[in-house]
Amino acid sequence: MASSSTNTPKESVVEDCGRRRTSCGYCRSSRHNSISHGMWAHSLTVDDYQALLDRGWRRSGSFLYKPEMERTCCPSYTIRLKASDYVPSKEQLRVSRRMQRFLDGALDVKRVEVMEDPNTSTKTENHPRPMSEESQAAGNDDKDEVEKSLHYLSNKIDSVIQIFIEKGEFPSGIQLPKASVNIVSQGKRKSLANGSDDLLYSSNIAFQIAASIRRAHSCDKVGNDSNPSIVCEKENELSPKIIAEKLVASLDPTVNGLSIRACNGHINFYASSKHFSLTGSGKIASIPKKSRMEHDVGRNGLIGSQNCQVKRRKLEIRLNRSSFDPEEFALYRRYQVKVHNDKPQDVTENSYRMFLVDSPLLQVFPNGDSTVPPCGFGSFHQQYLIDGQLVAVGVIDILPKCLSSKYLFWDPDFAFLSLGKYSAFQEIGWVKENQVYCPSLQYYYLGYYIHSCSKMRYKAAYRPSELLCPLRYQWVPFDVARPLLDRRPYVVLSDASIPQKGESSLPQVTDDIMGREFDDGVQEDANDVPMLEDEETVDSESECSDDEPDLETTSCDDPEIGDVSKVLLGIKGSHVKYKDLRGAFGPEQRSYLESQLRRYRKVVGTVLSERMVYSLG
Repeated sequence: MASSSTNTPKESVVEDCGRRRTSCGYCRSSRHNSISHGMWAHSLTVDDYQALLDRGWRRSGSFLYKPEMERTCCPSYTIRLKASDYVPSKEQLRVSRRMQRFLDGALDVKRVEVMEDPNTSTKTENHPRPMSEESQAAGNDDKDEVEKSLHYLSNKIDSVIQIFIEKGEFPSGIQLPKASVNIVSQGKRKSLANGSDDLLYSSNIAFQIAASIRRAHSCDKVGNDSNPSIVCEKENELSPKIIAEKLVASLDPTVNGLSIRACNGHINFYASSKHFSLTGSGKIASIPKKSRMEHDVGRNGLIGSQNCQVKRRKLEIRLNRSSFDPEEFALYRRYQVKVHNDKPQDVTENSYRMFLVDSPLLQVFPNGDSTVPPCGFGSFHQQYLIDGQLVAVGVIDILPKCLSSKYLFWDPDFAFLSLGKYSAFQEIGWVKENQVYCPSLQYYYLGYYIHSCSKMRYKAAYRPSELLCPLRYQWVPFDVARPLLDRRPYVVLSDASIPQKGESSLPQVTDDIMGREFDDGVQEDANDVPMLEDEETVDSESECSDDEPDLETTSCDDPEIGDVSKVLLGIKGSHVKYKDLRGAFGPEQRSYLESQLRRYRKVVGTVLSERMVYSLG
């Protein structure tokens, strides 16, 4: 045990890379206009990375970077959302319902029309999205299965109605309507009372029969004015509620996977607990052939148990520690080529590992004291599987205060499910659920919000969100920051006046407005871009000679920033404060090193500069 503890790093160790210029992954400028400060992290505690996030840092694999906001081409503001305050937009709710319909087998995949595909950066025409032959075949099979099931159930009810007519329980002299069984939507199920989660189909035939009989009796009433009580008695005996109960009593209460119940005049078909689950994992056998259906009705009018099934799918979400998985890499490569038009030869295993697999975060495992969620803290890959097929992977960091979403890649054949929005919906829900185990875990970080980049504006659709002020590191409501960002890309957000309680000077933004502005057909998963490609490290001395002032180094009036004596250094395996090592350097070395340490202290903050180890090799 002692040996393991000694070999396992317990602190954050970083190696400063100085200022960097790269080509921008957002505006795609050919010039090296993206300017940031960078560090390699050999190890990083989750508390230190949480603190770095709250100072505008992000990671790309084991590389940490922070945009120099006043100088970079696309100022990038850290954006977060308090999960308990989340108010989903109409579009986000639509995506959730669409997924549920797909799992239920009720979504006609072939007819899904998307005016602006939320998972790609280009807008599509108003026609069905091209799909693979397998997806089209699956959609057609689902539609056929559903239609067969509904037709089969309708015929069963009609058979019982015919028996009742022959027995004289229903009038024989009038034309009764044919039964129609319909799918119950997810939204309708939610609006009903508890216990309706497994409601699949319903028929209102009892109301139609009662109305037909009532109309016939109203005609007879003219000839029975002397004794109207006879007509009233007949109407009471055949109310929708009574008719539905009579029909259900003559139907088998369970039809291989479906249970049948009468409810306030409706004939409802429910998923049997033995065959179904809310995740859509149940399967229903195929519809019986017509030759067998002809013999289903017995002498007593009881419908025999027959197979009546709709093809349902199972969605499984797995949370795994970050590691290389060949299946995930194959999906990532296909996604990058199909969605982002990358060249196949450019999507290498090494670049994938450096971007989305490698992580400096030190894992923290649950300890049962309500400070760590059951999965622990660290870097994870969240897999989405439908019927065992990997369709999406979310790369996330779980930290003491937040779930930080890094990247999502998905199967292009499932673009119609808007998996970018769906995964965000799930991740926000995960934060809310795990607050029970870890009360400090309250926020969902969406990466960077870039107001000047249209494809990154969708993040503001997750409301109510906050942006991090790049100077004072205070959180500012997006509705306060937005008017300022409309005027110029770089803004000291905390300069904005925030109304006190009771004031309402902020503009009210409706779902419709948010939908038009932010759900505008752009991709919803590029939280980060690889930061290690086409980079150019800039020498600090030459950079200081630019016409623009170097705010990072000139704004050291704060004596705490300028005092680098307490910066923790790492050299040859030892950790020592700079003040204890200062005499080991010559004048020129000391001058150069102190300028680097002041810059480092400025960008990470005084507390972290004295807690993290600044590696000198």
